This record gives sequence, structure tokens and C-alpha cells, in this order.
Amino acid sequence: MFLPFIYLRSEYNAFWRCVQAGATYLCVQLCKMLFLATFFPTWEGAAGSYDFIGEFMKATVDLADLLGLHLVMSRNAGKGEYKIMVAAMGWATAELVMSRCLPLWVGARGIEFDWKYIQMSIDSNISLVHYMAVAALVWMWTRYDLPTHYRLPVTVLLGLSMYKAFLMDCFVHVFLLGSWTSLLLKAVVTGLLSFSCLTLFVSLVHSN
Repeated sequence: MFLPFIYLRSEYNAFWRCVQAGATYLCVQLCKMLFLATFFPTWEGAAGSYDFIGEFMKATVDLADLLGLHLVMSRNAGKGEYKIMVAAMGWATAELVMSRCLPLWVGARGIEFDWKYIQMSIDSNISLVHYMAVAALVWMWTRYDLPTHYRLPVTVLLGLSMYKAFLMDCFVHVFLLGSWTSLLLKAVVTGLLSFSCLTLFVSLVHSN
């Protein structure tokens, strides 16, 4: 996964581009937090219940991530593969640092072993694949020369990727899945979405 990035880094000096993508991620997440805190109050339902409508509306706010990825790619000159790699690597790395780095660094070095840190590490790799697919979908969707017959599948995959976390949380809540089963489900769903995205991307590039 990192070999293409190493090549692109030497070819395009992509390191600082990834840093800029990470900074954009921080700005987008701050805006999302302010928006959610203002318009979506804390759920006060019964213990153990799941706020489907509230979580759906919160998932809709993730549209800002698509706009942020588009902003990152539009500011970088180069091939589509380079733009996608830089945006996805910067975005996924920033998410790792902000949400998982401290628990992994502090908790994983503890005396007692806990499988949750292995799960967090696997989940970070799944997130990287997810953002690769999302960045590729955003790049394809924003192309002015995108053929008409590509528009619908790309839009559907974008919608599924945006609401993937919400749909999986609902599935896990309804069927009471365990942590390892949930992680396996996330890996399978992400793999299917990524494979579909890769198929569209390769066919689009070769058609041009």
C-alpha cells in the first residue's frame, strides 16, 4: 500500500501535500463539530436505545468530508492517481493521529494485553482503504468529462460510502454483533465498495 506513495513522494514531493491534506481534515472536522454541537443536541433517550434519525442526520454532515477531499485534490496538480493518493493518505493519517494515536500509544504499552488495540490498528488500515475509494469516487464524480453512464454508479457508491458507518451501526445494533464480527463486516463492506470503485476507475482511465 505504501510503495506507490513512496514513488509519488520522490516523483512529486508529495509529503507536504499530505500534510496540507491533514490540515484540511482538521479544519473540516472542527467545522463539523461546531455544526453538530449547534444543531444536533445530545441524545437523551432511554439507556441502550439507538437514535436512528439523529445518527442519520449526523451521517449526512459527513458530506463535508467529500467537499474537503475535493478541495485537497483540486489544489494539487498532477495525475488523478497522485491526487487520490495524496488526499487519501493525508486524510487517513490525520484521522489516525487525532482519534487513535494516543490510545494506541498509551494503552497498547500497558502491562495487560487487550485485543481492542489490535482491532484499532486493523480498523485504521480499513479506514485508509475506505478513504482511497472515497477520494477516487470524488475525483471521478467531479470530472467534467465523466461519461453519462458512469454518473449513476459513481453517485450510488458515493452515497453508500458516506452512509456506510451509519448503516453498519444500525446493523450491529439490530443484530447485536460482537466487536470482531463488526470489524469483519466493516472490512468486507469496505472491500466490496473499494473493489467496485477500482473497477469503475480503471475502466474510466482506460476509456480515455
